[in-house]
Amino acid sequence: MPKSFLCVLLHAHLPYVRHPEIEDSLEERWLFEALTETYLPLLRMLEERARRNAPGRITISLSPTLLAMFEDPLLRRRYSFRLGRLVELAEREVARTRHDARFQPLAIHYRERFRESLAQFEDRYRRDVVSAFRALFESGQVRLITCGATHGYLPLMSLGAPSWRAQIGTAVREFQRHLGRAPEGMWLPECGYTPGVESVLQEFGIRFFPVDTHGILDACPRPLPGTYAPLRTERGPVALGRDAESSRQVWSASEGYPGDSSYREYYRDQGFDLPIDEVREFLPSGGTRTHLGLKYYRITDRRTPHREPYEPARASARAREHAAHFLRERSAQAKAASDRLGQPALLLAPYDAELMGHWWYEGPEWLGHVLDEAARDPGIEAVDPIEAMDRIPRACEGRLHPSSWGEGGYSAVWLDSSNDWIYRHLNRAAERMQHLAQGRERYDALQARALAQAGRELLLAQASDWAFIMRTGTLVPYAVRRTELHLQRFGKLEEGVRSGRVDAVELAEFEELDPIFPALDAGLFA
Repeated sequence: MPKSFLCVLLHAHLPYVRHPEIEDSLEERWLFEALTETYLPLLRMLEERARRNAPGRITISLSPTLLAMFEDPLLRRRYSFRLGRLVELAEREVARTRHDARFQPLAIHYRERFRESLAQFEDRYRRDVVSAFRALFESGQVRLITCGATHGYLPLMSLGAPSWRAQIGTAVREFQRHLGRAPEGMWLPECGYTPGVESVLQEFGIRFFPVDTHGILDACPRPLPGTYAPLRTERGPVALGRDAESSRQVWSASEGYPGDSSYREYYRDQGFDLPIDEVREFLPSGGTRTHLGLKYYRITDRRTPHREPYEPARASARAREHAAHFLRERSAQAKAASDRLGQPALLLAPYDAELMGHWWYEGPEWLGHVLDEAARDPGIEAVDPIEAMDRIPRACEGRLHPSSWGEGGYSAVWLDSSNDWIYRHLNRAAERMQHLAQGRERYDALQARALAQAGRELLLAQASDWAFIMRTGTLVPYAVRRTELHLQRFGKLEEGVRSGRVDAVELAEFEELDPIFPALDAGLFA
């Protein structure tokens, strides 16, 4: 029997956050933390594999908003400054713990880690993280795919294809602008599938997209292989279903690897533990306590508040053990499925990229070991979805079931009493944008600029992140403010275009505040 296939897919996304009016905003730190704890460590792991020409490949979806922030000169400069401040803080911690045998090795660990990240970002990448991902893409270590332009949740866009086309078409063109080639795969935001989306994916050359497990299992007709084989939609693009077992062993609160007692505790951080006077200057504007990235404890026992000091060597050994266990389980699972099907089995293992490093500090190391284990296993191979699709002889055809990977499996997370008020405004704005775009041929240059900026503001308002934050109850005022802000700007621009009286000064201000998608094609909204 030929080898089966393990397709690891990391979804890398953050909402577009850029606040030039605030020197050090709490929300911009979402990007800075993710760079330090997830994206730079993942790049280091993949580059090490490229240097030794290690076999195996993963897939990463880079959302267009994330690419835009990687590209932004203001955010690059601020991140470089932030990394330098972390090195300074770690130096202070090394001095403070000089007589503490338990914690000084950890202070030194973080100092070296931050120094390494600063050298990686400044000296090796010249602040250009996109080029680092592009180089790995070209080397074959990773396949890069895209996502909706601003992670807009497609099933709740009542206008349908025109809204989907703006999110998907903008994403495809931004990917090509940044990475020099068109994407062949797309992560539907929140894995949110609704019937008809595949027609727009086909229009823009997308060959595959992931869906949640029940999107495949409840398809019509129900495919005999379940999620172990691709499912070809009526319009052509192929759907790949999330493997439930691969998810359970990583995501499960009770059984998942990240909860092991040897791993680093995320919630205990020196930003909260040190006296405020010792960390105030390292906190965001306003002095709000937040995570600084120096975490000195391991999980120990979740049932008690007691925590033991973190031991990197112990955690590293445990990550290797868990990687071997994960690959053994996947290999046995794939063999049982392929024996039943009479062809290689496909196991799609999708995770939020920030799980690797940010939430699970040892995640990038674990993933590297998983790829090494797969290279030694005779029954399973770590490949990207395109390779798996091309090497599996038979694929089923059918109609996918509406689905998402949110709680409950459908749209409840993004349509709830906490956030349902936004959709009448979002969908009405989409209708007005469609009407404006249909008349674009008769606009002068200033109106055309305003039309494009109106499209940007609408896309930014559609980000699923704002509804998600409202539902979870974290930073709700910020999510509400962002939704209202972009809709207000859209309204002003729409009125200016429609009346032929665009405020050129105000337009320039909006363009400077949100310089995203510089090549936006307003015709996509028509």
